[in-house]
Amino acid sequence: MHLLEAYCERVNIPYKKSVKLADLCTFKIGGPASLIIIPRSETEIADVCRVAFEFEASLYVLGNGSNILFSDDGYDGAILLLGKEFSQMSAEGGGTRIECQSGATLNSLCQFACEHGLSGLEFAYGIPGTVGGAVYMNAGAYGGEIKDVIVAARHVDPNGEPGALSAGEMQLSYRHSVYQNADYKGYVIAGATFMLKKDDPAIIRARMMDYMNRRREKQPLEYPSAGSTFKRPDGAFASALVDMCGLKGLSIGGAQVSEKHAGFLINRGGATAEDMLRLIEKVQSEVQRQTGYMLECEVERVGF
Repeated sequence: MHLLEAYCERVNIPYKKSVKLADLCTFKIGGPASLIIIPRSETEIADVCRVAFEFEASLYVLGNGSNILFSDDGYDGAILLLGKEFSQMSAEGGGTRIECQSGATLNSLCQFACEHGLSGLEFAYGIPGTVGGAVYMNAGAYGGEIKDVIVAARHVDPNGEPGALSAGEMQLSYRHSVYQNADYKGYVIAGATFMLKKDDPAIIRARMMDYMNRRREKQPLEYPSAGSTFKRPDGAFASALVDMCGLKGLSIGGAQVSEKHAGFLINRGGATAEDMLRLIEKVQSEVQRQTGYMLECEVERVGF
């Protein structure tokens, strides 16, 4: 880590030391990270990837931290934080395409599209992630998915070499992209191109607000969470199964199955990673015992 830190210092790439990971994720859980690197360009991302590879330094890519459970012990490595410093976007291709850096939030992308009278991303309004994370997991809601609107993604490989994949090459399916495969381990999604359709901005905004109001009505947005904790199993809905098994309100320490939406596991206050892991496992085992379904956790665990 000290070699990577020294490199960032020498070439003026912003970084921070000993940052509390609870402040960088939506669960508000997690110990310290040794080093946070904050690139401002694809060139800086490529440089950091190349140097980390040469020094054999662990490097974890983080956006808004909305689908992650960090260990209470933190992460003994470097975090490559792609956020507001790497969030530029532009409307191109006759006005129907948007080019966007991966650190942009989905909310800001949706608002940008609306301002330019471009429809197709409304479903993503209110998903608390970044563009990079959304591409990585093919995020979706209310019948829409990233695969419906993405044209291509840009990336940097572990050696610092830039590249790109078309939508057809990305193997996009339910909560999955090729970037989750072993062959793409260490790749950093740097940006994406979206193809949208022209529409009245007022109509687009009305759709966005409708989705947001539905979220506020049905989801426990007042508590820290990672969104839907479990993937949808074939032939059923995770939240319905959890509810059917009488698990709403089940608590372990500060972690709780939301009483408002059974698909959300929330931090009621002071929850540890251990609390959340034990609750996830308890829900999985009880749902399997009562229904035969084994729920797959959607939340990525880091530092364990």
